[in-house]
Amino acid sequence: MTRSLQENVDSIVLTGTPAVPGVVAAPAIRPVPRIRIQDETARVPESDRASQSEALRHAAATVAQRLRERAARATGAAAEVLSANAAMAADPGWRQAAEAFLAEGRSAAAAAVGATEQFAAMFAGLGGLMAERVTDLRDVCDRIVAELTGAPEPGIPTPAGPSILLADDLAPADTAGLDPDLIVGLAMSLGGPTSHTAIIARQLGIPCVVAVGGLDEVPAGTDVLLDGGAGRVLTHPAPEAAAAAVAGYRAVAERAARWTGPGATADGHRVEVLANVQDGAGARAARERSAEGIGLFRTELCFLDRESEPTIAEQAALYGAVLDAYPAGKVVIRTLDAGSDKPLRFAAHAEEANPALGVRGIRITEQDTGILDRQLDAVVAAANGCRHAPWVMAPMISTVAEAKSFAARVRARGLTPGVMIEVPAAALMAAEILRYVDFVSIGTNDLAQYTMAADRMSARLAAFTDPWQPAVLRLVAATAAAGRTLGKPVGVCGEAAAEPLLACVLAGFGVTSLSAAASAVSAVGAQLAAVTMADCRRAAEAVLSATDPRSARRAAADILN
Repeated sequence: MTRSLQENVDSIVLTGTPAVPGVVAAPAIRPVPRIRIQDETARVPESDRASQSEALRHAAATVAQRLRERAARATGAAAEVLSANAAMAADPGWRQAAEAFLAEGRSAAAAAVGATEQFAAMFAGLGGLMAERVTDLRDVCDRIVAELTGAPEPGIPTPAGPSILLADDLAPADTAGLDPDLIVGLAMSLGGPTSHTAIIARQLGIPCVVAVGGLDEVPAGTDVLLDGGAGRVLTHPAPEAAAAAVAGYRAVAERAARWTGPGATADGHRVEVLANVQDGAGARAARERSAEGIGLFRTELCFLDRESEPTIAEQAALYGAVLDAYPAGKVVIRTLDAGSDKPLRFAAHAEEANPALGVRGIRITEQDTGILDRQLDAVVAAANGCRHAPWVMAPMISTVAEAKSFAARVRARGLTPGVMIEVPAAALMAAEILRYVDFVSIGTNDLAQYTMAADRMSARLAAFTDPWQPAVLRLVAATAAAGRTLGKPVGVCGEAAAEPLLACVLAGFGVTSLSAAASAVSAVGAQLAAVTMADCRRAAEAVLSATDPRSARRAAADILN
C-alpha cells in the first residue's frame, strides 16, 4: 500500500491484477455478510429430526429452482455458472452428508453448514479448478440457510446510485446478477483474472481488478477511483483528477462504440473480431455488438445440471439457435468441455487427486466416444440449411494422435475440424497438429495456468496467470508461426483476446482471429483500427523481448499508444 503524492493527503493507491479494463469513480459498497448460525452444535429432539430433514430438502430444492430460473434468464458464462450452482444445491452427495449431521441431532441449518464445510475442505485439498468451487459451494449454502431461517437471501445490496463493489471474493452467482448501471466497478481481495467472476464481469462490461492488497481496510462509503486496465484502486481521489480520468476513458469508449467492423488494422490487414457465446441469446447480442461471427461457442450449457445425456434433438435445438444468429457467418463450435470443475452427472467421473490434470475435455469423450459422436450428429442436424458448415474444435488436446482422431470424425460428417491449444504440449507440437486439422484456437486462460503451473483461480498466484506473461506469449507466437507456415488460421479465444492492447500484439504474432466476450468486441475492433500491422508486429517483437508482464505491457503501450 502506497500513498500517492499527486492526490489528496488521505488518498491511498492499492494495486492488484487487471481483469476488465475501464475507469470509473463512485462510492464503495460491500456485500451483505454471510449468515452466521448462533450455535452449530445445538441438538434437536429426535422427534423433530424428520421435519428438519424435510425442511432442508425443501430449502435446497427451492434454491436450486431459483438458480435454474436465473440461469434461464442469463447468457454466456453466467448461465453456465448458475446452472452448475443449481446442480450443487441438488447434489445427492451433499444431501447425504447433510443427512449424516441431521442424524446426529443437528438442526437443518447446522447440517447444511457442516456438509458444506466437509465438501469445501475436500475441494480445497484437490486444488486446481476445484478450489474455485469452494466460493460457489458456500454461496449456495448461504442461500439454503437463508431459506431455512427466513432471512433475506445473501448477496449484493441494491445501491441508490452508481457504486463500486468491494469484496473479499464474490460468488459467480452474485456477479451474474449485477446491474452494470448501478455496480459500475468491481474490486476483490481474492480471485484471478481468468476466474469465473472476472469472466462474468467482462461479459457484463464492468471494470474489474482482482487480488487487490489492502482492500479489506477500505470501508463502505469511501470514494474510489478504479482503473481496471492498470489494476489500480485509488481511495479518496481528488474530484478533479477523478473526473479527468473518467472523461479520458469515456472518450476511448465512445470511439469504440462507433466501431462497426469488420476487423482490420488501419492499413487494411484483416483480423476477424468474433465473440464467445454459450447460447442463442448471447449470439444475437454479439451480432448487435458488431461481432463478425462466433469464435467460441461453448456447448456445456446443454449438458450441465442434467441427470441424463441430452438427446441429439435437444442439442440440435441449442446449436441451431446460435447458427441462426449468423446464417452466413463463421461459427466455431467447441465440443463438450466438461470434467474437473464441471462434472457430468451421467458420466462416470472417478475421483481424481488433481482433476485439473485429469479426465476433462476430449479425454471424457475418448472414454465414451458415443458422447462425441452424438454431439457431432447434433451439430450436423442443426447446420442443415446453413450456407456455411460450422467449424468444430475439440478442447484439451495434448497429442497429435488426439487431433488426428478427432479430425477424422469431424470430416466424416462434412464439418471443418480444429482443436484448442490450451496445453503447452499442443503449442509445442502445433505444426504437426495443424497437418491434420484445418485451424487451431488458442485458449489463453488454460494455457497460462498449465504453462506457469499456477491455479488460475488463486489470488496469491494471480500474477503468474497474467495473460502478458512472456512465457505464455512465446507459446502463442510459436503457434501462430506454425499457422503462417502451413497457411492455416490461428485464432485466440481466451480472455487475452478481450484486452485491446494485447489483441494488437496477438495480431502482430500472426493470429488471424480474436474472439472475446461480446462486451469487449467493439473496444478490440476500434484499437485494431487505430494502428497499422507494422505497429502490431513491432509491438509483438518488443513483447517477446520482455522478461515480465509489466515490462511487456509497457513495451507494447510505448509503440501502440
